[in-house]
Amino acid sequence: MSEPGRTENLDVAIVGGGIIGICAAAFLAEAGRNVTVYDRTGICEETSSGNAAAFAFSDVLPLAQKGMMRNLPKWLADPLGPLAIPPAYLPRLAPWLWRFWRAGAPEKYDSALAAQAGMMKLAEAEWLSLMQRSGTRHMLHEDGSLELYESETEFKSSLPGWEARDRFGIGYRHVEGKELADLQPGLSPRFIKATFVLGWKTVDDPKLLGKAIWAHAESKGAKFERASIASIAANDVEAMLEFANGTRKIASRLVIAAGAWSHLLARNLHDEIPLETERGYNTTLPKSAFDVKRQLIFSGHGFVITPLAEALRVGGAVELGGISRAPNYARAKALLAKAKQFLPGLDPEGGREWMGYRPSLPDSLPVIGKAPGAQCVTYAFGHGHLGLTQAAATGRLVRELVLRQAPAVDLTPFSPSRF
Repeated sequence: MSEPGRTENLDVAIVGGGIIGICAAAFLAEAGRNVTVYDRTGICEETSSGNAAAFAFSDVLPLAQKGMMRNLPKWLADPLGPLAIPPAYLPRLAPWLWRFWRAGAPEKYDSALAAQAGMMKLAEAEWLSLMQRSGTRHMLHEDGSLELYESETEFKSSLPGWEARDRFGIGYRHVEGKELADLQPGLSPRFIKATFVLGWKTVDDPKLLGKAIWAHAESKGAKFERASIASIAANDVEAMLEFANGTRKIASRLVIAAGAWSHLLARNLHDEIPLETERGYNTTLPKSAFDVKRQLIFSGHGFVITPLAEALRVGGAVELGGISRAPNYARAKALLAKAKQFLPGLDPEGGREWMGYRPSLPDSLPVIGKAPGAQCVTYAFGHGHLGLTQAAATGRLVRELVLRQAPAVDLTPFSPSRF
């Protein structure tokens, strides 16, 4: 690809300044590699800036096996419900939905569960270590979470999922009555039971954490350039990046961690990866809006409420609508209205609405591995709603792939070729 005698001008290039790219940069810079991160807006400025701030290490059930298909008809009947698909987008989405449905087949359950649980175990260990190394441990909160149920039927339908977690030593307990009221005062009495997960963690603010991890990477020599990538080309030896302004650069190693846009770059290398976009909405309220003790999970309604260091975030739900449609902030308003019902004392005024793009694959597992036809390229994308949770694990795995070391977990379930 390069001309004879030409010197490669980049060591490791990373496309994507979200939390996955940031963690990959940190791990590689710590290993002594010269890392340059490219992003069109900045470090932790897009989807990674506004997520629900959770380290969801106990969330090991793939979406296809969490009752999503069972609830699909009911949810789709409500345009502002937990799941929405714009009618005009449905024909384009149909192949992904077919793969999603197939991913929920019983014979695929155990392997998908084991892969996700292994990834979560690694993620927890790597996050705690990275936070220690980067001086960000003070940004971590270990208050647990409450998953709330409005009926005995809803509670009983959750039990197989909790029993599956038993296999991996994930701690939890079911609560009701006074114990539930003590864990979160002021809840609506419509919630009759909950599951308290002590090991669930949150962070002060995902944007602030991402920028702090980047500062650590920068202290180890990582660099950032604001730029848009128009296309890439690569073989087993080197990769060429063509920028939107027409300039080109050569890298000996390239990491694609561009979230919901990653599959577009993968197509340049003839890799068709079925990535779809979960458009998530939230409203960030002043901290004084309500005294939320820990993250509250309303799984039957597809959203959470998270206490941040200086704010309260109400968000979630899924809109499968791609990356080009305008945001529908009526969805954020609907979530806030529900939050007001569920926490009757909540003050809904003074909020800031937001929408982000979760890059999701049909089997709920990310793509982490070498590009099949270009071994100098590493893919690291498709984490869905678990990008923050799994970022440190992915950073370690990217480092191991780039340095040709044995990976910490079996990467077969995450292979770019599995589709």
